[in-house]
Amino acid sequence: MDKSFSDSNLTLVTTPPNFIPKRIVKRKIDTGHGLEMDSFKEELKIMIEEIISNQHNELKKITPTLMDIQQTNKSIENSISFLSSQNEELKKKLEKFEMQAKKDREQIVLLEDKIEELQRNDRKNNFEIKNVPKAREENRHNLINMVLNLSKTIGCNITEGDVHDIYRVKSSKNVINTPIVVEVSSILLKNNFIKMCKSHNVKRKEKLCGKHLGFTTNEDTPIFIGEQLTAKGARLFYLARDLAKSKAYKFCWTSYGKVYIRKQENTPVILIKTEAQVNHLLQCA
Repeated sequence: MDKSFSDSNLTLVTTPPNFIPKRIVKRKIDTGHGLEMDSFKEELKIMIEEIISNQHNELKKITPTLMDIQQTNKSIENSISFLSSQNEELKKKLEKFEMQAKKDREQIVLLEDKIEELQRNDRKNNFEIKNVPKAREENRHNLINMVLNLSKTIGCNITEGDVHDIYRVKSSKNVINTPIVVEVSSILLKNNFIKMCKSHNVKRKEKLCGKHLGFTTNEDTPIFIGEQLTAKGARLFYLARDLAKSKAYKFCWTSYGKVYIRKQENTPVILIKTEAQVNHLLQCA
């Protein structure tokens, strides 16, 4: 009687029909970091937008300048192109002028050679007597007598009729004893006269001097006889003699107005044509 009664069949206990079980939801823990992150994102967004805006404004300012630079570059390119074309034209003209100048130089050399040949031909019968003291009253007759006295000394028979012309060279440099030019009747006579003068100086101890011309004063003044050379020939002969004095070449002489040198007796004879040739031979010696 003291025991309580229990239901033997629990399945008979029914659940109310409108009962909805509540889901236990865990409560989020708010630490404040989420708000800070959102604020940072917002600030970053604003900053980026400001940067983009500033860049956009700067581009607006730079764009006109860039366009000006581009236009300037185009102008420079056009100028360079124009100058290049002008340079090519000038280059072609320069090449043309150089070719013409080369032809002109060649033509000038040919003309100079022709003039030199004409001058040599005009002097083919002439010889010079150098270092002759000038008399107070010097005339053609006195000059002819000098030549006749000299011809007797060397044993070459020259008559007054053989002397076609004779004169003393005028000088603008106040040189008193200028050469005496003698024109004789033939090349053979001229060459023979010069040859015999050289032979006299080689064979005799007493060299040709003033007394052999008939001078009673300045008797011992040495005199020199040689061909009358052109201005170019005289210059080449002077340089060739210097070449011979350097002992590089043993012989130096003129013949028919031309200058020759020779290193030794058995070596080839060299005709001197230009100053450059003499300088080259001197360097190679």
